[in-house]
Amino acid sequence: MSLTDAKVLSQGPLPDDEARWVKLTKITYQDPKGQTRTWESSERLSRPPDSDIDGVGIVAVLDKPTGPELVLQKQFRPPINKVAIEVPAGLIDAGETPEQAAVRELREETGYVGVVSESSPVMFNDPGFCNTNLRMVHVTIDMSLPENQNLKPELEENEFIEVFTVPLATLWNECKRLEAEGYAIDARVGTFAEGILMAQRLKL
Repeated sequence: MSLTDAKVLSQGPLPDDEARWVKLTKITYQDPKGQTRTWESSERLSRPPDSDIDGVGIVAVLDKPTGPELVLQKQFRPPINKVAIEVPAGLIDAGETPEQAAVRELREETGYVGVVSESSPVMFNDPGFCNTNLRMVHVTIDMSLPENQNLKPELEENEFIEVFTVPLATLWNECKRLEAEGYAIDARVGTFAEGILMAQRLKL
């Protein structure tokens, strides 16, 4: 099995009664000049009523002798018909904190067991298109733990994920290399890489 074997077979309009995860919404709003306008938006149907976010992205860094490395994964994404390079991530469950969701998703998708060190402010993925949001949760992984030596991901039946790591110092160049190979770079990974590049160039 290879992720490159996955492909879109067909696509078409999604009837409202078949939508499980998203819906389209027409928004009527007033602009700064008082003029009434409309906007088309997509919204998730999965956000728990007790949560202010849809999900979490996970910044998991491994402390290696050769330097810190970021945990990434490859996953086929039908909307773009490509294998995407992403950080581990997932939707939040009802009654779950972002920190609990991050630890759970990291273990399920990668096998790594970690401890939360920090969480970001709420971030909006694409506010001109949808209301989807998340928190980026930083997770520390103790590589001396036995469970982090023999990784056992707990993937769902419809999940196909390849886990790998990239040195933080070369993340920008790795993103460019992976894109040249045909992979799609998730914005969270690309923005993180660009932040590191800018810090390096500006000597921050």
